[in-house]
Amino acid sequence: MKLRDLAELLLLAALWGGSFLFMRIAAPSLGPVWLIALRVLIGGLGLMPLVMRRQLGRQLWQHRRSLLIVGGLNSAIPFVLFAFAALSLSAGFTSILNATVPLFGTIVAAVWLKERLTLPRIIGLILGFIGVSTLVGQGGQTTLTTTTDFLGAVGAGLVASVLYALTAPYIKQTLAGVPSLVVATGSQLGAACLLLPALPFTIPTQPPSATVLLSVVALALFSTALAYILYFRLLNNIGVTRTLTVTYLIPLFAMVWGALFLQEAITITMALGCGLILGGTAIVNGVFTAK
Repeated sequence: MKLRDLAELLLLAALWGGSFLFMRIAAPSLGPVWLIALRVLIGGLGLMPLVMRRQLGRQLWQHRRSLLIVGGLNSAIPFVLFAFAALSLSAGFTSILNATVPLFGTIVAAVWLKERLTLPRIIGLILGFIGVSTLVGQGGQTTLTTTTDFLGAVGAGLVASVLYALTAPYIKQTLAGVPSLVVATGSQLGAACLLLPALPFTIPTQPPSATVLLSVVALALFSTALAYILYFRLLNNIGVTRTLTVTYLIPLFAMVWGALFLQEAITITMALGCGLILGGTAIVNGVFTAK
């Protein structure tokens, strides 16, 4: 891997790790629905110039139905669920829940795509879910208001991760051959359309501060639009397998951002749970398998 590719991989992890920080800042003020509606709308519009420059606008319309479904299952609903989780959980803790996506993806692939569950994959799954149980059992942090809030937030994050895993095979089956930029842009704009009807019923009770507005813009333009651009570049330059190693780096950045900017504690339980989840994910994906 070239030094430039490595730098871009680290930047992508930092940007996606930052998304949990920005949600943590903005969600209490705007609420999950408004925050995510703004995120996907601004992010989608931010990608549109690239779509038009590459003359891909026709494909957006051609695949509009599938993109709308992907927008709902892969953006609108899971983004809102993670924003809801951010109301109670730290940025680092929420990102650890997001790291379970490859674990759920393995189960979905086994059931839906009939991929064989090998012994290492089963061990990895067990290890990963022990990590989740560790987080849930210990609470993971000391600032939670009630057990109900904590369990609801964790449940929301895990359901969001399951949705990510379920959507991947659908994208593979229905949007194969469609440029990634089209899928990203169309899904973000589709998510915005799906969230619009809920906006009148979830209006924030007070005007957002400048910090909240800056967090929304950063979430949309940096952690969504720019992050997707980097993701596409890395897929082309270093391939899928190496690019997906970003999964292992996101929680590390999210925990650091939360500690630096919000003074969030990084507990021993969080570190242990994170290590178990990422270790299990690595085993599932054959990171430790000799080639």
